Amino acid sequence: MKADFFTYQAQTSPHPLALEISHAKGSYVYDTNQKPYLDFIAGVSANTLGHNHPTISEAIKKQVDSYSHVMVYGEFIQKPQLELCKALANTIPTKNCSVYLTNSGTEATEGALKLAKRFTGRAEIVAAKNGYHGNTQGAMSVCGVEAQNQAFRPLIPGIKFIEFNLESDLEKITKNTAAVILETMQGGAGFIEPTNNYLQKVQQRCNAVGALLILDEIQTGIGRTGTFWGFENYNCIPDIIVTGKGLGGGMPIGAFIAEKKVMDVLQTNPKLGHITTFGGHPVIAAAGLATITALNNSNLIKETLRKEQLIRGYLQHPSVKEIRGKGLMLAVLVETPEIASQIILKSLDKGLLLFWLLFEGSAIRITPPLTITDAEIKKGCDLLLSVIEEVV
Repeated sequence: MKADFFTYQAQTSPHPLALEISHAKGSYVYDTNQKPYLDFIAGVSANTLGHNHPTISEAIKKQVDSYSHVMVYGEFIQKPQLELCKALANTIPTKNCSVYLTNSGTEATEGALKLAKRFTGRAEIVAAKNGYHGNTQGAMSVCGVEAQNQAFRPLIPGIKFIEFNLESDLEKITKNTAAVILETMQGGAGFIEPTNNYLQKVQQRCNAVGALLILDEIQTGIGRTGTFWGFENYNCIPDIIVTGKGLGGGMPIGAFIAEKKVMDVLQTNPKLGHITTFGGHPVIAAAGLATITALNNSNLIKETLRKEQLIRGYLQHPSVKEIRGKGLMLAVLVETPEIASQIILKSLDKGLLLFWLLFEGSAIRITPPLTITDAEIKKGCDLLLSVIEEVV
């Protein structure tokens, strides 16, 4: 299988982990030798309720038995889509919200950018340096990392970049600006939280000049940071929300959300302003609804903050320079990228799944399923500490 993997499947890096997967359940992934790996990644924040969660699996099976794809998005009334949109709209403090379901967070970013331009009649987008919103041309255009972007230029024009958390840069947001797009917490840059009411100040500036605020909740949303949406931690309500990853509970999904008066502009001038064939796929929507329902019927969201403190308490070590993030979206910073890579790879050998961040080489990602137990947290942290001792 490994030989075929390298022969037939397109690769995203020169050295993928190439772990051969047999099955996964709860907080564990198993390889074809039946070796268990404690999962501290959760599919890069995607498996909100762990692997093979019975509520999600049952919802998927039930929907498959009813119908799968029947029509392009937005034409037929399909209960799974409708119920998921209602459930998402009910999580937003703003009333009269409308939800557009997509296939991924990246596609949701694309839709949000188009919506902002169409609603405001403006072309300029302001984004943050070292931001990450996806890898399609439009989404990449608002990712302020030239090392990633340079090989694919020209990208879309009219993008200005500001420094995240730098208030003096807010003057760059003007009456030419259609929207400011930011991650609620910068992910690829190292799980950097907004400070000193930064998001509120961005929103105030947007309101002053008539621009929209788009917050990328692809990682911070769906309970990972102790509230359903990450922005609830920072007293800010954006004009457009972008989500994905954890919303599907392990299935591919995305959405962008805005007040109905904003979203409705995609209907006319031109009509079909944003279309998708498989967005809101009924089987995927059923999984998304099951994920939200399971979260709402549990204390898992609130528990993320307590579990965060457990992890921070266990991972006390001289070689741990800092632990950034909130809830179960944490980054452990060590001295160098080389040390971080050694720790991640040796942890894999010992049965612990860790991963890198995109742009902060010295960081080790810890984003386990929200369902992870206290005992599993201790086990994983003990393993990580033993590897740190070996490496450092």
